Formats: sequence, structure tokens, C-alpha cells
Amino acid sequence: MKHGSTREVYAHWKDRRGNRPAPPRADIDPVAIRRALGDTFMLSTDFVDQLRFRLAGTRVCALFGREMKGETFLDLWSEKTSDAVDELLSIITAESEGVVAGLTGRTDDGFDVELEMLLLPLLRVGRGSHGMLGVLAPTVPAYWIGTKPVVRVDFRTVRHLGAETASVPQPMEPPPEGVEVRHGFTVYSGGRQDDPPSERSA
Repeated sequence: MKHGSTREVYAHWKDRRGNRPAPPRADIDPVAIRRALGDTFMLSTDFVDQLRFRLAGTRVCALFGREMKGETFLDLWSEKTSDAVDELLSIITAESEGVVAGLTGRTDDGFDVELEMLLLPLLRVGRGSHGMLGVLAPTVPAYWIGTKPVVRVDFRTVRHLGAETASVPQPMEPPPEGVEVRHGFTVYSGGRQDDPPSERSA
């Protein structure tokens, strides 16, 4: 985990989880992660059929140039990536397993920013309802964030965070079509040709 917000939120989630598969949403204390709140978001399926932003920090909203509350999470991703993201969300929910991912965010006029994303499951609070706690933050500051909205997000790498071995990289099983596994990382095609995604780590 490269970003301080990612480490802070993961440590709080792990502490609140205890011996359970995941903590419920009500156990997440905003005060305990106040330094990371701007990079933090929550997803929920409350009253809807897809994961949507229940809330999003100011820096997450600035990244996309708008208020994210109520927006569908899958709408952020490029068409070639959305099916893999949908499968990843199902794995997180079914296995109560978090992931940390390296992403590339792109603007309409060709600006790129490297991002780190953390997704952690939250305990179900009702029938058919589930949620996730997340972090989305640039690993390298970009001067244009807040003036040029990111319009498309693509994967570079994904690392699963097992219940006991959070530092051990594990690929998705089985990898979706068009995805290559290299050295324990799941690498999605579509990155910049002059900067191979296999050379980066989440």
C-alpha cells in the first residue's frame, strides 16, 4: 500500500473487524480515519440493484469533478474493464476479502494520473443489502486535479488482501478473459505502451 490514506483506512477496518469476516458500516468511525476522509468513500446497495456511492470524500469528488453520491460505481470504468470490475466486486462480497489496486485515471484531453484504490467489504445489514469501504487517491500528485475531471478509470494491477496474509500478492481466480497474471499480480491490458503495467506494483 503506497498511500497513507490506504494504510490508515485498512488498519481501522482490520481493527473494527476483529474476528468477524468484516465490520458493519456502523462500526466505522470517521474520527478515527479523519486524515483519510477526503480520499474515502462508501458503496452500498441500499434500495438499489447496484453498488452506488453512499458517500464520497472531497478529494474523491474533486478527482471526478462532481459530487459522487448516488452514482453507480461501475459507471466509472472503461467498457473493456467493467466486466472484470463486476466480477471483482462479487469476489469481495462473497469471500469477505479486500483488494488494493493500481489504477490509471484519464481525462478527456489525455491527462493521466496514477491512482491507488482500496476496497474492503462491510458486513451485511439486511437481506440483499451489502456495502464496501474504499479509498481512491493519487499516488503521485497531479496539478490539474480539480480542474480537469477524470472520465475513465482502468486497472493496472490488483492484489488481494487475505484474512491473515494482507501483504501476500494473490491473483484473481480465475482471471477474466483478456487478463494476464504475472508474478502474482493480475495485469489488465490497456495501459500506456511505453510504461508496461507488469513493471508496476499496487
